[in-house]
Amino acid sequence: MNKVFHPKLVSVLKQGYSKDQFSKDLFAGIIVGIVALPLAIAFAVASGVSPEKGLITAIVAGLIVSILGGSRVQIGGPTGAFIVIVFGILQTYGLDGLLISTILAGVILIIFGLLKLGALLKFIPHPLVVGFTSGIALVIFTTQIKDALGLQLDTLPSEFIPKWGTYLANLSQVNFTALAITVVTILITVYFRKISNKIPGSFVAIIAVTAAVQIFHLPVSNIETVFGDIPQTISLTFPSVDFSQLHLYFAPALTIALLGGIESLLSAVVSDGMIGGNHRSNTELIAQGVANVVTPFFGGIPATGAIARTATNVKNGGRTPVAGVVHALTLLFIMLFFGQWAKLIPMSCLAGILIVVSYNMSEWRSFVSILKGSPFDILILLVTFLLTVLVDLTFAIEIGIVLSAMLFMKRMADAGAQPDFEIDSDVLENYADLPKGLGIYEISGPFFFASAKQYSSTLHQIGVKSEVLIIRMRHVPFIDSTGIHNLKDAIKQIRLSGTEVILSGVRSNVLKDLEKGGLFKLISREKVFSAFDQALKQAKKTMTDQKAI
Repeated sequence: MNKVFHPKLVSVLKQGYSKDQFSKDLFAGIIVGIVALPLAIAFAVASGVSPEKGLITAIVAGLIVSILGGSRVQIGGPTGAFIVIVFGILQTYGLDGLLISTILAGVILIIFGLLKLGALLKFIPHPLVVGFTSGIALVIFTTQIKDALGLQLDTLPSEFIPKWGTYLANLSQVNFTALAITVVTILITVYFRKISNKIPGSFVAIIAVTAAVQIFHLPVSNIETVFGDIPQTISLTFPSVDFSQLHLYFAPALTIALLGGIESLLSAVVSDGMIGGNHRSNTELIAQGVANVVTPFFGGIPATGAIARTATNVKNGGRTPVAGVVHALTLLFIMLFFGQWAKLIPMSCLAGILIVVSYNMSEWRSFVSILKGSPFDILILLVTFLLTVLVDLTFAIEIGIVLSAMLFMKRMADAGAQPDFEIDSDVLENYADLPKGLGIYEISGPFFFASAKQYSSTLHQIGVKSEVLIIRMRHVPFIDSTGIHNLKDAIKQIRLSGTEVILSGVRSNVLKDLEKGGLFKLISREKVFSAFDQALKQAKKTMTDQKAI
């Protein structure tokens, strides 16, 4: 029986930890710490809190997630996805309300983990995730226009459309020095990787731009003019709690918990694909919960798994939670000994960094891909996107989930109304007579958001053990974009192990959706057959050709 809580760090240390791996983790952790520095500051400022709160979150939450988490390489801390939520909670409930909501969210995440609900959060439909992620990216971009243009505005509407109206009405006040700093920051952040992959462009941009502003006394606002000095200490803080008002914080807490859970598990899944590992979802949720319970007592804000920083960790050689611990300690060292210089960072420089972050978050390629697919997926995508931008993220997620369930029932009803037809042949059903090295997996039923993860996981397990894998799809009435997304990920991983993939019995409507979803960029259209005997003939030919090489 699997344990509900079993940190990866414990497993790693039990298996043995070499000096060679420590040196790789040490290097990766320092690099990720440097990458996290400007992001932690920028996320805090964009959320409406002082810069040190972002650093404290990256340090405390990052340390806890690495020590207690269920992923080998997960990096925890503040993320861009929380900017919109944190800012909204601050406006409505104040700082104490934010801290209380974060603690409650942590408790909810711990309960999710203890109840083994980690797998359920993986069932969130792909169009819904892309919709609210793209919406958050647009909102973040919008919030940064004020500092990017150097506008001196006393008040700014919180709603999306009135905010842009205010920007357009004040274009005559643009500070072109601030605008130039924003543009330079974006260019350095994006293109410095062509010079060096080891040092992050955002870190170089902050150092270079801040130095230039101080040397040439450029007239732009910085962190100090907005927030004052940055404390160089970490101390305990306790929010004042009115227990009669505690119920008010449940809705924002649930939003933080759901988004934090989805983001952390998504990050863990992505990193699994990069290192060929398997994370423990329930352990990860409990660790994220503990991090969000503890961090507010040090003045921190909500935290989750950070996909970009986790990927940076992997690319620089990090393979164990030790790298995450080093990342947190690196940030602590920087805060204690170099924190006083951070107050000089120009606000327009942070705006430039966050504009790049919002672009990277936008998932515009996935957005466009879904727009080419099923009308049902397009509806979920656009409704979630528009509600996130124009109304509220919590409302968007709630409506998105309900809409996904209703549309699934509609598709099942439509599929049930059609005569069940068989386009695959039953020439060979005795799989025991198949050649050694040939794997077969049959998918029965709709390949949709609630089943996609399980199907893909099983496909991967069978595929990596086979020379050729035939996926039979004769009983799949439809596939949604979540199914296509997971199928593509599974086929990528299977092909990395050297296994050829062949599809059999694909219905015409499913074939059309697979084509729109870009599946045939991964496998040749010639590897798709209407009948199983044709697929089997091709599989045997492929295996013979491989042996002849």
